[in-house]
Amino acid sequence: MNTEYFKIALRNLKSRSMRSWLTVLGIVIGIFLVVSLLSLSEGLKDSVMRELKMMGGDILIVYPGDGSDIVTTMMGGVELKDKEIEAIKRAEGVDIVLEMPFTGSVVRHFQETKMALIYGIDLDDGLPLLRDNMGWEMTSGEFPRPGRREVMVGNLVPKDLFPEMMVGDSINIQGKEFTVSGVLRSLGNKQDDLVIALDLDDFRSTTGKREGTPVAMVQLYEGYDAEIAAENIERELEQSMTRRRDEDSPSFSVMTSETVTNMVDSIMGTVQLAVIAFASIAILVGGIGIMNTMYTSVKERTKEIGILKAVGAKRSDITKIFLFEAGIIGIIGGIGGVVLGLLLAISVEIYFSQIHPVFYLEAHISIWLILFGLGFSFAVGCLSGFFPARQGAKMKPVDALRYE
Repeated sequence: MNTEYFKIALRNLKSRSMRSWLTVLGIVIGIFLVVSLLSLSEGLKDSVMRELKMMGGDILIVYPGDGSDIVTTMMGGVELKDKEIEAIKRAEGVDIVLEMPFTGSVVRHFQETKMALIYGIDLDDGLPLLRDNMGWEMTSGEFPRPGRREVMVGNLVPKDLFPEMMVGDSINIQGKEFTVSGVLRSLGNKQDDLVIALDLDDFRSTTGKREGTPVAMVQLYEGYDAEIAAENIERELEQSMTRRRDEDSPSFSVMTSETVTNMVDSIMGTVQLAVIAFASIAILVGGIGIMNTMYTSVKERTKEIGILKAVGAKRSDITKIFLFEAGIIGIIGGIGGVVLGLLLAISVEIYFSQIHPVFYLEAHISIWLILFGLGFSFAVGCLSGFFPARQGAKMKPVDALRYE
């Protein structure tokens, strides 16, 4: 019997194909937004989490300012001075403190001159930390050696910044010559992949920036508890600040890898909730469209409902016919939305990873996301069609047959 109801519902939709397809379009748009945005946001979350997990539990990040706004603090010009760096080194549990000062500088390669971001890194202590904990690897050449006036360049420097650049070439940074020793593997975003890194001493002498770093990366002794080490560092920094008189010293924040991971996880969770809320508005509009279509269909087929009831159809039978129609609209819209959403997510992934790598983003595609899109669209269709179906089922045969 249900098969017959399905055939009747399908035939009714075909007889009003233009209206049916316009109603389907409303669901397609909503599911398209849900699937594409959830896929991309989950992919972004996975990419960020994967990079953070490379830090390991023995890495801390120290920077001046409030921990609730690390980006504004790092870009605001407030820095850790040499006294703060020494205080961090004195903290119990600290093995290595890596300063990472950076600045924009004019760089010349042959006859081409451009602005580039250059980093200073202690090559003796810093490279092992960056290789083992941050995934720094060379795609060509080798890591620079201290005292040799060598630099390593990001993955995109020889592609976008200086297309003719090769390992072994000379570059000029503020009047000083350096040799390109190697090219780094992609670090995951365009900004990091466009940097030029050199030994900290060379950075200081070339830029004239004698001290200060916006952030310090701390490696602990193996097995030392990160939370205890963070408290030790904060205590040493507070004591250092009390000895500095007549200075308006900023507060300092110490973040463990777990703290950073939780922060990112919370931010991405909020983003995903916002995505669902935004897309739900479009789905709600699509559901209202289905409801409007079904109410119109009930009104147009009043006599048909009367005939069905006259030959013995029950209320539940009439309800099933209209629910089948609404469900078919929902599932077709869901299929269209899922397909278009996945195509967009894959296209965005290809664009950012291959065509224009501003940052590297993977579309997260899972069977659960597909089933969620299809199930959600079907549920919206059935729910939107329930009230019109119930109204049609309540009609009395005599009233329905007399309807003009």
